[in-house]
Amino acid sequence: MKKSLYMDIYGRISSDILSGNIAPGEKIPSKRQMQALLSVSQTTVETAYGALAAEGYIYSRAGSGYYACEIEKPACRAPLPDEITPDEPEPPFGISLSADDTDTSVFPYSAWAKITRETLCGDARLLKRGDPAGDMELRREICSYLREIRGVSCVPGQITVGAGMEYVTGMILQLLPIDAAFALEDPGYKSVYKRLSLAGKSICPVPVDENGLLVGSLSKTPADIVYVTPSHQFPTGVTMPVSRRASLLRWANEKEERYIIEDDYDSEFRYSAKTVPAMQGMDENRKVIYIGTFSRALAPSIRIAYAVLPPALLKKYKELSGDLSSTVSRFEQQTLAAFMNRGLYTRHLRRAGNLYRQKQTLFRSVLSKTPGLRVSGAEAGLHFLVTVEGKSESELKRAAEKEGIRVFGLSDFRCRKSAEDEKSGTLIIGFAGLSLEKIESCAETLRRVWSEL
Repeated sequence: MKKSLYMDIYGRISSDILSGNIAPGEKIPSKRQMQALLSVSQTTVETAYGALAAEGYIYSRAGSGYYACEIEKPACRAPLPDEITPDEPEPPFGISLSADDTDTSVFPYSAWAKITRETLCGDARLLKRGDPAGDMELRREICSYLREIRGVSCVPGQITVGAGMEYVTGMILQLLPIDAAFALEDPGYKSVYKRLSLAGKSICPVPVDENGLLVGSLSKTPADIVYVTPSHQFPTGVTMPVSRRASLLRWANEKEERYIIEDDYDSEFRYSAKTVPAMQGMDENRKVIYIGTFSRALAPSIRIAYAVLPPALLKKYKELSGDLSSTVSRFEQQTLAAFMNRGLYTRHLRRAGNLYRQKQTLFRSVLSKTPGLRVSGAEAGLHFLVTVEGKSESELKRAAEKEGIRVFGLSDFRCRKSAEDEKSGTLIIGFAGLSLEKIESCAETLRRVWSEL
């Protein structure tokens, strides 16, 4: 774009003043002189001089003209290095089996677009600031879904909506004692570990067995807050049974300020058994903070997450959030609310779940031909685990990476790594982001290279 004439005048004079070519107090050409010198309009010169005066480069004396202001030179900026060394590039991978991927092809484009158009044309109030906890229409729909499908005991007023799990987690941290220690599942979410570390929190890794987090080990830590994924533990995929959940709730009841953060990870997609209700539904003493997100079920770019706050923390949240606004666009909130209200969300979950079940079945059927391979954690979610008897984690990863396939080991998700992790030869296979055709060829390649080890 061609620079405006007034900006050219402004730039020349301001640069001369900053460089000292025009001394402080020195008179600059009058508007009429500048107009004649540059053959420009009076309006152009007036606009340039007005901008210079407004920003403190020049000042006027009545009946005398314009003069340069005295401007203290800014401190010298440190020179940039001759060359900025880029980060070490990752080796190229044709396929990534990340557990974070989803299949965007199953997104309900037409229905979502239709509701979005209706929302944009429907209500001028959505242009105004909304409730910091989120629009009540969406909170009612989330509450209805959680009560009916997940067995969560709540009312709409307990629900707060935020822009992604990172925001929701950060908000919860503001409500808990500042010096509280946090217990995390090990292995577990590395992203949660990083968030808590950046917030300066004391972290206590707690081991996981075939029934989830070990409550006995938790009791030996100084932690008063524990972050768990009981319905589908990440990344092992195990489900915490009722007896273990009851033990965890008893642990929380031992102290007034103890809380359980229940992340209902991948609860929407279950393949081999009836959906497991949320632990929050068992909580009679209001010790569970239940959190979830729509990013996994719909699309990663839909940054809508939520928390169901116990009454004591809800009161504190209202005190802290009084003057704030919601971090999620009201148009997007209303679109999602209508999408849920019309039954389209549960329909989408059925459709996506059927596709993911088909993908997982195909992947497992091909991999099962690998000698010594065992599958676990396949009852739900968008990933499963494979262990190859007698093979180390690094052996399996190197063999896959030579074929352009990126895989992740169980040790990649541990807070405390040990030699046993490497020997176990357990990998996490995320399948959601691949088409059925790619799954078959990828699985066949892994079967071949692992069989040859």
